[in-house]
Parts: sequence; structure tokens; C-alpha cells
Amino acid sequence: MSIKVQVIFYSMYGHIYKMAQAVVEGAKQVSGAEVSLYQVAELIPDDVLEKYGAKAVKASFANVPVAAVDKLAEADAIIFGTPTRFGNMAAQMRNFLDQTGALWGKGALVGKVGSVFASTGTQHGGQETTITSFHSTLLHHGMVIVGVPYTESGLTYMDDITGGTPYGATTLAGADGKRQPTENELKIARYQGKHVAEIATKLAR
Repeated sequence: MSIKVQVIFYSMYGHIYKMAQAVVEGAKQVSGAEVSLYQVAELIPDDVLEKYGAKAVKASFANVPVAAVDKLAEADAIIFGTPTRFGNMAAQMRNFLDQTGALWGKGALVGKVGSVFASTGTQHGGQETTITSFHSTLLHHGMVIVGVPYTESGLTYMDDITGGTPYGATTLAGADGKRQPTENELKIARYQGKHVAEIATKLAR
């Protein structure tokens, strides 16, 4: 049996893009999973991105296609990735989701698996509230929310500071954005992708 998994992300400095790649790797481990990676449209003008030092970073994944709202209905599972903005999803992701009203009206996403991963600048910078507040939108669409169970040992890793929650994989970018996703954080992201694809496969059966 084949299923379609979409991984849809917004990334400004590349942290969520790296996590998204790990999620894709995990989902592809599941037999029959057809996995697609998309990014949501940017809302910030190029000159402002350049001022923020983000333009060159975003150029490194400019080849990733932009997500189309009407394509969401084709997926069996959708895994969303977003950086945190004051404990909530980024405006670019919110803008994308706000365009899904027609899908909601038709119940097009009801019963599909939904999952979320995130990044924050600091250890307690809202990674969990970003994911759990994101879940509200998925619930309004009737999606089946899947997180990361504690069968993933990375959630209990305590040797150094790390992201990773039962609500979804996370990474800590650092206040200056220089910290990159660690192997433990990427391991949890891979697990999330695999777990979501496995659940979607079971539901499809």
C-alpha cells in the first residue's frame, strides 16, 4: 500500500529546513511512503531578508517548491515545520494556513494525519506552545494529530541541552541563530517522520 506524505515548512535561517530534511528521511523509511518536501511562500521583501542576513541562507534551499494549498487534499499525512515567533507559528505559515478555508468547507483534510515540528531561539522560547497552538488549526480541519512518543529515546537524553518534545521534534537555534540542529534533535525529527508515515499507513488500511 502506498501513501502520500507532505512535509511543509517555513525556514528563515535554515534550521527548520535541516529539520525538515530529517523528517523526510524518516518518512521515506516506511515502505510505500511517497514523500514530498515543500516550503511556504515568503512574505518578507528581499531587501529586508538581506538586511537580516537571511537572503543567502534561503538561497540554499530556493530549489524546494512552494506549497500549493489545493495540493494538501492529495496527502494522507502532512507534517508542518515552523520557527517560533513569540510562542506561535511564523506569519508565513499562518498566512498559508489561512488560505485553507475552502478545504475546511469541504472537509477535505478530515481524517488525514497532521504533525508539527518547530525551532526556537532559546531553550524555553516557546517550542511547545508553538506546536500545541498549531494543533488548534489541525483540529479545526478534523486531522488526526500525531506527536513523538517516548519510545524515541532522544526525548529523555539529558547529557546536554537539546530540543525534542512529545508534541513534535524541535531544535534550539540560539539567540544569535548560530546553533545548528544536533544529532539528537535530527534523530527525533527522523523518528517523527517515520512514526507519522507508519500511522498514516495503518489508517489507510
